[in-house]
Amino acid sequence: MNSQFSILRLLQLAAVPVGAYSYSEGLETLVDVATINDRDNLQKWLQDSLKFGAIRLECAIMVRAFRAVNVGNLAALGYWNAWATVTKETEELRLQSWQMGRSLVRLLQDMQLPLQTKESASVQELMEVCGNNCNFAIAFGIAAVKLEIEEEAAVLGYLYSWAANLVNAGVKLIPLGQTSGQQLLLDLHSDLTFTSQEVLRLEDDNLSSCSWGLALASMAHETQYTRLFRS
Repeated sequence: MNSQFSILRLLQLAAVPVGAYSYSEGLETLVDVATINDRDNLQKWLQDSLKFGAIRLECAIMVRAFRAVNVGNLAALGYWNAWATVTKETEELRLQSWQMGRSLVRLLQDMQLPLQTKESASVQELMEVCGNNCNFAIAFGIAAVKLEIEEEAAVLGYLYSWAANLVNAGVKLIPLGQTSGQQLLLDLHSDLTFTSQEVLRLEDDNLSSCSWGLALASMAHETQYTRLFRS
């Protein structure tokens, strides 16, 4: 595929409207209790998440879905979807992943993407393997293959869309100015690049994270007095 078309498809996938803007992934709780109250705190939280947190696992699962679809290994695709579900530490995070996954799957089906080869499974066939609850990381991996996006670019796109969503949430919640938010995203570029390379090298036995802070913030969000976001 022409490289320009590939870039455009990556940009479209990274900004696909699946409802990510309605989730803060515990950030709303952290701002409410003043754990995060300025740009520096937010940057540190995002950097630590990229180094140790659940986003690394999510991205690694996306890579495994990408590879499974590429080689037609439907059993592996189903396995990693189930794995992604059971590793969600709270109901809110699990429901977020399912809702965003369903939204992306619906878009893929409506877009009627062509098969890469006669042997390629259709989006519908891939979804039957995952059942009713397809996690977002799985759906993103499927979409990247169907849109003929290279693996490394897909990883960067996945991480960037996550970071951009949380920075935008921080802009609203802390609040930060738009310029400050964009500068923060720019400052995260090296972290995003480093994490993407680490994720691509992760072996199955090394899939782990330290995300108890996210889990506690997510659990507390349910009883927060006022809420702008769903998680």
